[in-house]
Amino acid sequence: MTGLPAPVGRPALTRRRALTTALAAGASVLGAGALSGCGSALAAGDSTVRLWDLFQGADGGLLDEMVRTARPDMPGTRIERTVLEWGTPYYTKLAMASAGGRGPDVAVAHLSRLAGYAPTGLVDPWDLDLLAEFGVHRGDFADAVWGRTQVDGATYAIPLDTHPFIVFFHPEPTKRAGLLKDDGTLDPDAFSSPRKFLAAGRELAKASGGQGISFGYVNDTAQGWRLFYGLYRQTGGAFELPPGGPATVDLDRMAEVIAFMAELVDGRTNPGRLDYDASVAAFTNRQTAMTLSGEWELGTFRAADEKVDAAPFPTVFGTPAIYADSHSFVLPHRDDPDPGHRRRTHRAVAALLKAGQTWATAGHIPAYTPVTRTRAYARLLPQAHYASAASRVVLDPAAWFVGAGSDFQNAMSQVLQQALLDGLSPDRAARAMVRRVDTFLSKPSPA
Repeated sequence: MTGLPAPVGRPALTRRRALTTALAAGASVLGAGALSGCGSALAAGDSTVRLWDLFQGADGGLLDEMVRTARPDMPGTRIERTVLEWGTPYYTKLAMASAGGRGPDVAVAHLSRLAGYAPTGLVDPWDLDLLAEFGVHRGDFADAVWGRTQVDGATYAIPLDTHPFIVFFHPEPTKRAGLLKDDGTLDPDAFSSPRKFLAAGRELAKASGGQGISFGYVNDTAQGWRLFYGLYRQTGGAFELPPGGPATVDLDRMAEVIAFMAELVDGRTNPGRLDYDASVAAFTNRQTAMTLSGEWELGTFRAADEKVDAAPFPTVFGTPAIYADSHSFVLPHRDDPDPGHRRRTHRAVAALLKAGQTWATAGHIPAYTPVTRTRAYARLLPQAHYASAASRVVLDPAAWFVGAGSDFQNAMSQVLQQALLDGLSPDRAARAMVRRVDTFLSKPSPA
């Protein structure tokens, strides 16, 4: 690592590190006996709603708390959680169980993954009339997220949250740099062009006595893509992935974004060659005044500095767009689902959505907007300072091979690292990304 002195003090226990070192799989049963194996989905009594999810560590504890909070809204129902390993192992097992009709009653899935499940019949549509009976309506969700739940006019996912890529900052140096508004929130105009964004980094470096803006991407399978795609969508450029290809993109705009990213991490004012954990450590140790990361690191940053603040990612290229994903509930396919049990499942999910204030404490923006409109949420800081990001988020382009933990994100990040680390020119990097995209498009979905 160059561009920063070695981080001092105890290494930060990031959310990513906590998930990596946690047990790969486990079971948490709230009010019911533990079950095991894919076949367990059909074995429990009718009062149990079986849920598969990928939440370990602190998030897993919060989901348990949500279930307890939701109990009054789902009388007579027990939720059994089975926790599986994040990433490819989770989605592989979910696809196999759904294909055989032996999946759980409901599962958590990233909304960016839905294109690989809904069109192939691996998940069933939700009954919006039934959800409305339990107080959850289509109008309770932001359009930016809800649009991705739709496939051929049916709703195949119910969003639990939005987890955007945002900016965290230490208020004191940011104020000294003149980058805050009178109310103490970040001034988005100070970052509203590539020139202004880089100038803000220089001012932050002066104010902090260290360096300005950190971003961890070295050897990371997704961070480069997250920053690139959010910025690229701000240019207004298309990124369409028709089956069979070729991809429809704007190479000039892609190159423009890559050039900006390379300048941002050139090691002068802002740190250069940082991996994910080193970037987190640089910010928690106050070696940098600002960091670009997902809201999921809020707990890590707040543990180091309770005054840490955050804001939606600024609009740098003209069109409001913030990279994000969404944890959502899906219904694994059943050939002949029991209507009564499907009703119980709908009620349980509605109850969990209403308990979203608990989920918000981790930093996630509840997708069920009645939660974010409460006074209690307005007092939740810094979450309330970046909640508006939910209205302008952009998810990964819709294709079966795209989404959280995918080989696609890794392939895109590998090319971006060549541009940021090894000097690959922006135009050549853009063309290399498109070649990899077209290779993915040439392959049929394994489902």
